[in-house]
Amino acid sequence: MRKRVIAAIALSSTMISATAQAREVLPTAAAPDTTITGRGFGHGRGLSQYGAQGAALAGKSVRQILDFYYPGTTTGKATGSIRVRISADTTDGVRVGAVSGLAVRSFATGKVYPLPRASNLNQWSIDPHGEHGTKLSSYDAKTRKWTLYKTFTGMAQFEGAAVIGLVLPSGAVRRYRGALRAIDVSGTHLDTVNVLPLEHYLRGVVPREAVSSWRPAALQAQSVAARTYSVFHRSRAARKAFDLCDTISCQVYGGYDDEKASTNTAIAATAGQVRLYKGKPIIAEFSSSNGGATATGSTPYQLLKADSWDAYPGNGNPNVTWKVTRTAAEMQAVFDVGAIRYVRVLTRTGVGPGGGRALTVEAAGSKGRRVLTADQVRSRLHLRSAWISFPARSLDILTTAPEDLGR
Repeated sequence: MRKRVIAAIALSSTMISATAQAREVLPTAAAPDTTITGRGFGHGRGLSQYGAQGAALAGKSVRQILDFYYPGTTTGKATGSIRVRISADTTDGVRVGAVSGLAVRSFATGKVYPLPRASNLNQWSIDPHGEHGTKLSSYDAKTRKWTLYKTFTGMAQFEGAAVIGLVLPSGAVRRYRGALRAIDVSGTHLDTVNVLPLEHYLRGVVPREAVSSWRPAALQAQSVAARTYSVFHRSRAARKAFDLCDTISCQVYGGYDDEKASTNTAIAATAGQVRLYKGKPIIAEFSSSNGGATATGSTPYQLLKADSWDAYPGNGNPNVTWKVTRTAAEMQAVFDVGAIRYVRVLTRTGVGPGGGRALTVEAAGSKGRRVLTADQVRSRLHLRSAWISFPARSLDILTTAPEDLGR
């Protein structure tokens, strides 16, 4: 390749000289932004949430939807409770509003202490006390003072009331079913963990993960997927202080205040149902939109195949296709190859529109070349998915042979 380039220079030195002079001027202009086009939102493994709605609109049942997105799996049953860390509570302890039926339980003794209800007592708080203990205090609205009520040798939790209002650092109150546990996970403060029946937990998950106005079959599919996902992670967290978080890192969970009648009905219609593979709960991953094809994963039920439901007419999917712009500085920071001459997708899955989801991406610049996985590019450029395409820069590709860059 080098001989070919040298020969070209010898034959047209005047033309190359003119090109070089023109290229010397380019750095004085602002480097162009890059427009990236893409498909889908999320990793694409397992259930497509908009695809489930598309399938439901086409008349598919919840079983047909789950069989498509989790092929080779069977239906099973699961019950019990779940422990969810409440990430929004960053206070030192656990503060709740006073409500009828509220009690506190000591972990060390198992004893339950019903808490008095008085007009001037409007909050209770479990806070760190000593090296490994906790203390319970009450807040008097008239005097605006906290008073120590009881101390415990270990951790404790609020329970007893049908719904408990957790007071967040901002002063806002978010309500939860079940118990609110003060637990020492790490650091000097106590973490807040909501412990409640699995079916009640799902009431705060499904309306946050799906659109509550969707068809019943789509909401039922989301209910089974969310229940299965919860049970799978619960089985791996026995020695931890909690099973799941309440953010997109796990499943989004908003508690009692996010419950909707339609999603509660879907949860009840699938009560206890989970998906199994060889008798065990599956990972049951899901994402907003797979872009038109499911993605492979590390398990036999995560297969690569085209998905016509993801863009089914009328499902309202805003993520079938999308377009974003990233600055030259952002692109350079990701690839670290200097002034970028081109970025292109090297390999794709081969299934789906445009050749399918991207696998590897190459960038060439003034400092050389670099190849990243499409998932790395997605994460570093904050893109909706790894199903991406980049515009061709014909001048740079014609004037610079890719294999000569970076040598």
